[in-house]
Amino acid sequence: MTAPAPLPRRVEVVAGLSVAIDLGLGQPAEHMLRSSVIACGLADRLGLSREQRDTVYYTTLIMWIGCHADSQEYARWFGDDISVRRDAYLIDWSGLPYLRFLLGNVARGEPVGHRLRVMATLMRDARGQLGNLIHSHCTSAAALARHIGLGQEVARTLAHTFERFDGGGLPTGASGEDLPIEMRVAQLADVAEVHERMYGVQGAVAMARSRRGGHLDPTVVDAFTADAEALFPAAGDDPWDRALSIAPDSEIRLDEGGLDDLLTAIGDFVDLKCPFTLGHSRNVAALAESAAGHLGLPDDDVTAVRRAGHLHDIGRLGVSHQVWSKPAELTATEWERVRMHPYLTDRVLTRIPGLAHVAAIARAHHEHLDGSGYPLGLAGPALGRPERLLAAAVGYQSALEPRPYREPLSPDAAAARLTDRVTRGALDADSVEAVLAVAGHAPRKVPRDDALTPRETEILGLVARGLSNRDIASRLVLSEKTVRNHVERTYAKIGATNRVGASLYALEHGLVAPTE
Repeated sequence: MTAPAPLPRRVEVVAGLSVAIDLGLGQPAEHMLRSSVIACGLADRLGLSREQRDTVYYTTLIMWIGCHADSQEYARWFGDDISVRRDAYLIDWSGLPYLRFLLGNVARGEPVGHRLRVMATLMRDARGQLGNLIHSHCTSAAALARHIGLGQEVARTLAHTFERFDGGGLPTGASGEDLPIEMRVAQLADVAEVHERMYGVQGAVAMARSRRGGHLDPTVVDAFTADAEALFPAAGDDPWDRALSIAPDSEIRLDEGGLDDLLTAIGDFVDLKCPFTLGHSRNVAALAESAAGHLGLPDDDVTAVRRAGHLHDIGRLGVSHQVWSKPAELTATEWERVRMHPYLTDRVLTRIPGLAHVAAIARAHHEHLDGSGYPLGLAGPALGRPERLLAAAVGYQSALEPRPYREPLSPDAAAARLTDRVTRGALDADSVEAVLAVAGHAPRKVPRDDALTPRETEILGLVARGLSNRDIASRLVLSEKTVRNHVERTYAKIGATNRVGASLYALEHGLVAPTE
């Protein structure tokens, strides 16, 4: 009998979110984690209180969370929002170099005529236009920090992300001691991590000294340059483990309700990437959960498919809004970027302990039974019932939402589109019927050709996993005789004569039990 995986700690889930934020910054995974290690080392050197250090940790970890909520505005001015964020790390945001950077990145990737029009609009009131963008960013960041439960101090500090020590920042032009010390520390750690990774410790030191008294607080810079190398994670360190080991609440493990609340908040955050997806993840999760219950899936699968519904699109953060908002046909390169987003979802979620089953379901939300889906082109036998249900729920909900290249479909048209995909062999018929039933398109329960009861379906999945009757009895708290009777009836209903035949049936119909 395999014990269920323990639920993750809160910091593990927030750290996973930070990896998703990295994707939208154009930075390698674990940039923000490494930055948090640097920031906490600086906080200790500066003698900050425990409460201040705790705020430093989480401020640095999610410092740029507001960027993704404002991707539409970034794309409006700069085209490729991810590329401009990545390159902005190498520029001190003041003076002629910054002006050249802005002009060089206006409407990046767009036709020349469009770039000139956007440039003219921006230059009429560059500070005012950017001030509005940054004010929106800071407001969004603070709201999102509170939404995921990080408290008022982190939210208050994030409101100063774009301010400068010399008062030349935005949105309020706050300067010096008016900037929270937690933000002054986080700002240096954030840019130092990028410069050290690209140019070595001496490059990071040179950057800090060049921005001393301008962008960065001289006191923080001096503490950093006194022994910069000691602040960076060692070459052999795992940034994930190192960052989590110094977390202020590293031992707090979430309960079921706390985990669901946090995952729901993360799904809401992801949906802010594009205005037309607002509420998408919540609706997908609700559809998938209801459909899973409709089909009588075990409680663990119902829970997992609901959580996967909230998290399935987190990889969208790694694809530019310029691609998502394109009203015309995508190029081959753009389409390849879109096809990568389920892989990026998997990359984020597999780092969070206890979410392996959720990650496996979430990454398959665009896979098809005939192998024509993405990112891996998995075919029927590789897709379990939860994966098939999530794909159907995503397909239905997406059809109801507007996209830059089409208007939203009516519920009947969305249902017809799903039915057509079943006919073409892309989606599972039972899963689609279940989704449509709970969405109000069918008043009756979906018929099952094999007539298996929910308990028989559950036991078949465990048989396929190789569990003996005794193992199954222990896992489900049944007598071994009861399990044997269920197995015999199941074999008769599906036409199997032994475990191999039953396993092949379960594999073909997506009924294999999860490994957890």
